[in-house]
Amino acid sequence: MEAACISAELCPSSFVFSSPFRDSFAERPLGSSSKSAATEWKLARQRMTPPRAATAVQPRQLSMESIQAWQWRYQGNEDLDGRKDTLRSRSVASTSGGEEAQPASVSQDALEKGAGGPEDQRLQTPAHLPKPLSTNQSNINRTGQLRVAYQGAAGAYSEAAAYDAFPGCEAVPCEQFDAAFQAVELWLVDRAVLPIENSLGGSIHRNYDLLMRHRLYIVGEVNFPVNHCLLALPGVRKEDLKRVLSHPQALAQTEGYLSALGVIREAAADTAGSAQLIAQEGWTDAGAIASRRAGEIYGLDVLAEGVQDEADNVTRFLMLARDQHIPRLGVPYKTSIVFTLEEAPGALFKALAVFSLRDINLTKIESRPQRAKPLQVVQDLRNQTSTKAFQFLFYIDFMASMAEERAQNALRHLQEIAPFLRVLGSYPMDTRPL
Repeated sequence: MEAACISAELCPSSFVFSSPFRDSFAERPLGSSSKSAATEWKLARQRMTPPRAATAVQPRQLSMESIQAWQWRYQGNEDLDGRKDTLRSRSVASTSGGEEAQPASVSQDALEKGAGGPEDQRLQTPAHLPKPLSTNQSNINRTGQLRVAYQGAAGAYSEAAAYDAFPGCEAVPCEQFDAAFQAVELWLVDRAVLPIENSLGGSIHRNYDLLMRHRLYIVGEVNFPVNHCLLALPGVRKEDLKRVLSHPQALAQTEGYLSALGVIREAAADTAGSAQLIAQEGWTDAGAIASRRAGEIYGLDVLAEGVQDEADNVTRFLMLARDQHIPRLGVPYKTSIVFTLEEAPGALFKALAVFSLRDINLTKIESRPQRAKPLQVVQDLRNQTSTKAFQFLFYIDFMASMAEERAQNALRHLQEIAPFLRVLGSYPMDTRPL
């Protein structure tokens, strides 16, 4: 008989996560099974306005450089709150007014060289960075508000998904996906909400790679309906457009519409960022594919709405945290894992069979190259030859909770044939109507 629990990492007792997330997830409306109610719920989520006025000053984005500067600032300090921040005490200006000198921005070269000392102004923390959260301050019961990182500028779909996942949170924009991961790890924020796949554009490969590189856990998911709009400066017509900017995923999701429009497609860091760029530069020959809210924030007109090639355009977002979620029984759960296999005939078939034997449904399988060791020499004993084969990481989502014995037994079985196995998270499924 198979053991009731596998390794300590896979055992439900090791899944530790604060109760506020479970409460906020449970309180999210599940909607009605009727078609009319589902349609109303979908439109409400698409038009949801976060609790920040469109005309308000938008927060600066966290970048990898600014996060590294912040990390340098606090290295060697005894408390994370900065009460004993020696760098700050040294950088106080000796002016007659006694005001503190404004710290300069930090260059990546200076960080890599490791130059130090208060006289090196390059290593002072950028003034716009927020104060990091301590363990106590990050508790939702103490502050009443979670800080949630997302990639993109204000008005991005990721921002809307963050508010959908954690109503009432403080959404913190990040320039890159990497910055959002690091912001959670360094306690600059409490959670991150990042896209992992789209029903039209497919997988977000970068975030799959970052899940492996960082030690964060998936604690939930959000299936968010995406309604793309064609935006441009006031007075500009569709006939005036020569090019359209947006995130590569958004461009792929509107490929048919843009081809019919006959414009040049230019990739941007994110959807809302492309709208922001057009507004800043005053381009009259360029449009942006972004949300209606992005148009409201940056003062652009909506030339066309719903320009995605398929009406059912949904992006799946992952909620990430430093601690694991405690899985339980009685509600639909999904578990995400990553593993490797030895090069052998039928290896993948045997790996997937451990789930089929226990009637566990797979909802996603993704393979990514092992960057540390992309190629492996494989010996063919019959022909006395050797060839090089690609090395892959396999990401799998399956519908079962780690609190279920069948899920534990399946992974125990998989460990027998997988040299490496890691549970990325066991979390409640988003079962709301789309």
